[in-house]
Amino acid sequence: MSRSAGHLIVDTLENAGIERVYAVPGESYLDVLDGLYDANIETVVCRQEGGAGFMALAESRLTGRPGIAMVTRGPGAANAMISVHTAWQDATALVLFVGLVPLNDRSRESFQEFSLPEWFSSTAKRVLTIDDADRAGEITADALRIAAAGRPGPVVVGLPEDVLVQLTEAPTPTITEVAPPTPAPAVIDGLASRIADAERPAFVLGGDGWHHGCGAELAELAASAGVPIFCDWRAYDAIPHASPAWAGWLGYGRADAVAAGFAEADLIVFVGCTRSDVASDGYSIGFDAQTVLVSLDMEAVQHAGRIDEHIIASPESFTHALTRTDAGAARDGHQLRGTRSDAWMQSRADVQSRFAAHRPDAEAAPESAGRAGVDLGVAFGILDDRLGGDAILTYGAGNATIWGHRFIRHERPASLVGARNGAMGLAVPAAVAASLAFPERRAVAVCGDGDFLMNGQEVATAFAHGAKPLIIVVDNGVYGTIVSHQENHYPGRPSGTRMVNPNFAAWMSAFDLSSAGAASASDDSSTGDETSLSGLSGHGERVETTAEFGPALDRALAHDGPALIHVLIDPATMPPAANETA
Repeated sequence: MSRSAGHLIVDTLENAGIERVYAVPGESYLDVLDGLYDANIETVVCRQEGGAGFMALAESRLTGRPGIAMVTRGPGAANAMISVHTAWQDATALVLFVGLVPLNDRSRESFQEFSLPEWFSSTAKRVLTIDDADRAGEITADALRIAAAGRPGPVVVGLPEDVLVQLTEAPTPTITEVAPPTPAPAVIDGLASRIADAERPAFVLGGDGWHHGCGAELAELAASAGVPIFCDWRAYDAIPHASPAWAGWLGYGRADAVAAGFAEADLIVFVGCTRSDVASDGYSIGFDAQTVLVSLDMEAVQHAGRIDEHIIASPESFTHALTRTDAGAARDGHQLRGTRSDAWMQSRADVQSRFAAHRPDAEAAPESAGRAGVDLGVAFGILDDRLGGDAILTYGAGNATIWGHRFIRHERPASLVGARNGAMGLAVPAAVAASLAFPERRAVAVCGDGDFLMNGQEVATAFAHGAKPLIIVVDNGVYGTIVSHQENHYPGRPSGTRMVNPNFAAWMSAFDLSSAGAASASDDSSTGDETSLSGLSGHGERVETTAEFGPALDRALAHDGPALIHVLIDPATMPPAANETA
């Protein structure tokens, strides 16, 4: 069958089970867009390439399939770079397709030309270009495989405009999923002995790969063996927080006592993550313990310090091996317990329980201290009560997210997306993607005012495609994280951190696609675009006092469509102290 290379790319994606691509359209890959017209793949039309990349990253993290983003030429690739860097440092499978100039225009500084490999080779697992129409399907399949293999990450694929329209009779490749290796019984028995012999063993779980719920199974075994489980930065959904083994998270905003417990462990088993600078408080704690690394990354990229044993496995294949005996029966936790009581595990769990207990923000206490604004300790406690551990939380970067990390429970897998590399602008597009991928679940974005305005335009994408995220914007009028650093190093000399904001709630309420005008626009078939407007209306509320937050949240949760709560706090409000555990 003869077809264009662009259509073969789409057929390959469809054959791989890709359900959505996130795209900002461009003239350089029109043939791929034409192929998507007839495909069983939703083309999510985004408003900026950074947002498209972040949506693809969120889909990957939540589903386990590589996320797909499509952009065009130099400006589009430049905007998408932030998502590639995030996928690289976060070890998340992402494939970015970039439309390129025609082959004959190369190296002539033609319109929007740039060097794909020179831009991305240091920040991607592989940079590929489809220069041969017959290889379009093969290279697309390779990109999907490479992105997901070993340590997941981004792959960038160049699409020269003229190659896409060339005809080919090459078949659609068959995408074969490669099962991750299962550790040998002897390896697992050896690890069980290590854990049994240790006085203060601990698991640290992180990375991607927990979306099927294997973390709950591992937590059950750990609890029966008296082993606490810490989670890496922004990987708190790996286990249910109701588990007796839950000992809190490592990294920014963690309790000092949680970090101290991690430092006291005499055996640390990292599963799906590494001893990174964030988890180890800047390479300062957790280096003396006997260390077992469970990872598909043969090179142990990003891991610092000793490795006494490296087990090549995914979180799921490792958990399956550890929790079952050779005969397939469930492993008894006493095989890992040795002579330990529950005292070590219970002490670590108690620390996190006290740290996460709902209470007013003693550090800021806005109203009691005479400050204007909302007490975020109270507000995020209310939010946690309403969500009940079931929602998907997406986080931007900055101080505003720390209250959510501290007070909001996660009881289901695939319920957290946050940029582990600290990139701003992820919260809103990630919540849009989460709502599209899991429309039956609540998706909640938590971000500061600075973070929101970096990709807040993707709210329009939510309305266009029927997503219904709830967005919490914490507004203090400053870049709060940088202000806190300035106060530490240059007290009393604020510089370059002040912002001026609109009324975000009014902006959200301005979206109303239920009107006759919107319906008329959706009937315009002159563009050949099958995407129809959703008919949703926006709901926005501005909250200036703590007492207003609960009722506003209830109204937002009851709204059938995108909603936003604009939460005002004092610029002097900083996250609760890390040593505050009671």
